[in-house]
Amino acid sequence: MRPGLHRCQGVPSRRRAQGVTLLEILLVLMLMALGGALAAMLLSGGLDGMRLRSEAREIAAQLRYTRTQAMVTGKPQRFVIDPRAHRWQAPNGRHGEIPKQLGVSVVSARQVQRDAGQAAIVFFQDGGSSGGQIRLSAKRARWHVDVAWLTGEVRAVRGAGGG
Repeated sequence: MRPGLHRCQGVPSRRRAQGVTLLEILLVLMLMALGGALAAMLLSGGLDGMRLRSEAREIAAQLRYTRTQAMVTGKPQRFVIDPRAHRWQAPNGRHGEIPKQLGVSVVSARQVQRDAGQAAIVFFQDGGSSGGQIRLSAKRARWHVDVAWLTGEVRAVRGAGGG
């Protein structure tokens, strides 16, 4: 040993500072996010429930588009849905498929249907419509897309559960 320096005995070596590391914080946040996502899936009916809500909103958006086209062009516009084929069609070549996991039923005016098995909702240039309701279901969850006949207003609402 050099002169002037002496060894201290019984002094503990340097310890890690008390607290948590960034990695530990990120791990806790990731676990919380995963738990929140699982809880949300359970409360909303799982993947089918999320798919159901998403599809109801998509159909509602396409119905609103159809209404807007009727008002802009000044000509009646037709939204057609085929519940058996799980398909819909809107003006200007817009079309889509409804996931096969979802149940589909439609209530609409028979006078505006062109083909058997297909349902249609017609929007007029003043914004009104023939009215109707598209019902989507997955297990016990239900969503309805309602179209008011007088005003043509389109609303997607969660329906009552049950069989």
